[in-house]
Amino acid sequence: MTTTETTDAQEHDPDARGLRLVPVLLALTVVSGIVDAVSYLGLGHVFTANMTGNVVVLGFAAAGAPGFSAPHSLVSLGSFLLGAVVGGRLSRRHADGSRRTWTRVTLVAEAVLLGASAAVAFAAPGATGTVYTLIAVTAFAMGLRNATVQKLGVRDLTTTVLTMTLTGLAADSRLGGGAGTRSPRRTASLLAMLGGAVLGGWLVLHHGLGIPLLITALTSGVLAVTASGRE
Repeated sequence: MTTTETTDAQEHDPDARGLRLVPVLLALTVVSGIVDAVSYLGLGHVFTANMTGNVVVLGFAAAGAPGFSAPHSLVSLGSFLLGAVVGGRLSRRHADGSRRTWTRVTLVAEAVLLGASAAVAFAAPGATGTVYTLIAVTAFAMGLRNATVQKLGVRDLTTTVLTMTLTGLAADSRLGGGAGTRSPRRTASLLAMLGGAVLGGWLVLHHGLGIPLLITALTSGVLAVTASGRE
């Protein structure tokens, strides 16, 4: 295909314009690491992006382990599920349209929700209501995004859960008897989550909750503007 033909194709296909989904989802994985650092370190040992961990935390709380809160975990789970319901409806509404539009709508919503969370964290950092508000809003945002990511179906990039990614990385590696052809993407996902957790943890410990939440909102906003529908 010539340069002119490529340009013409991009002009008629909105999904062909912008940043591909793979780097977008990797950036969102970093955001997830930051969000979970905020929630676990700053909101009472609860996860709002990683629901696998949150279910385990709920079990700890139910068993009476100190430092864990069943209400916090239940609010997180309920809000995440509500966000996923909304995300599922959005996915079906845009199923026959452009993936670019569908992705951008979700990321705009995520940016707004995380931005609102940052505003609350700056305005009333020590209030009891702030903790529940931040848990509910960030969990809702993550549920909304996860429903969209699941429907997009980009392999090895869930943006929040790494158990199956790590399993595939090991089982499909040359050491495990596989070809290892998908190892770079899986490794990138692992490093993105780790990097987000390190950054988020450092920011929470040294600067509170508002700044890391603001960073996540700005990142999601930039991705909303630049994302395409291409893998």
